[in-house]
Amino acid sequence: MTGNGARPGGRDDGGDASVDEARARSAVRVGVDIGGTKTDAVAVDGGGAVLGELRVPTGFGAEAVVATTVEAVSSLASQLRVEPREFSSLGVGIPGSVDSGSGRVAHAVNLGLEGLDLGAELTSRLGVDARVENDVNAAALGVYSRLSSADRTISSMAYLNLGTGLAAGLVLGGRLWRGSRGNAGEIGHIPIDPTGPLCPCGQRGCLETLASGSAVSRQWPTDHPRPVQELFEAASAGDAAAEAVWDRLLGDVASAVRLLVLTVDVDRVVIGGGISSLGDPLLGGVRDTLDGWAAASPFLASLGLRERVELVPAGFPAAAVGAALVGAATGDAP
Repeated sequence: MTGNGARPGGRDDGGDASVDEARARSAVRVGVDIGGTKTDAVAVDGGGAVLGELRVPTGFGAEAVVATTVEAVSSLASQLRVEPREFSSLGVGIPGSVDSGSGRVAHAVNLGLEGLDLGAELTSRLGVDARVENDVNAAALGVYSRLSSADRTISSMAYLNLGTGLAAGLVLGGRLWRGSRGNAGEIGHIPIDPTGPLCPCGQRGCLETLASGSAVSRQWPTDHPRPVQELFEAASAGDAAAEAVWDRLLGDVASAVRLLVLTVDVDRVVIGGGISSLGDPLLGGVRDTLDGWAAASPFLASLGLRERVELVPAGFPAAAVGAALVGAATGDAP
């Protein structure tokens, strides 16, 4: 993915930058989303508009992850014809356990990280203060910024990330909420089936073991590059085994939506992550499940669950945009 190459503030005469251009350039914020296989970087202006974006492969191990991030930020700076130190802020979203105060990352197994002072390393190498946040929390901020700019009445949102695992990021009163110990949104480790499969966390029947990419892989083994897509197609074609797995997936995702509304009472639950790429079949199936429950329960009917759930906009780099907001220290809460 390549950006538009536009320079903040614009110039058409090849001469010295104007005062207005310098001011625009100084307001440019950068966000980086470090994933297991790819790293996305975006530059946004003060109003949140994306000025440039790019994607590079993610390295494995501490030094490689740092080098990948430095490469992404440096390449984005070159695209915009500035130096990295000229960016007003840098934010990074990354999987694992993140101390957002110190910028230290731990237990990012898919990246080969057991402990890394990522914020300090990036600040030293790029010359711009770097702030680090869990990737799901960063995505929550990014989605909220998009949602609330279109509808000013929305003040709270849960971002439900359906990937290999399951977790949520919470934005309450327009601010990211981590909880007292940073565990807010870890709903994937709420047991909902005491006889269910063993979860890596040590409990049985956790929501993550039932409504995630890994849950689909366990119940529907395949070499297809998009297993949930194949599952949906097989279920649509009348495969009884696929129908059973698909129906369970929709029911368990709907359970996650219901859980978020009942515990936090957010205005919206936005579904993202790899599974969300299925699009309308997923959203329609979840909404139909919620409608079925509402038909049997006046209480659930009063919650308007169908109207509260939607998908992340296709193609929107939510985690990278959210990371840029994290870097600018906006939308943040203890």
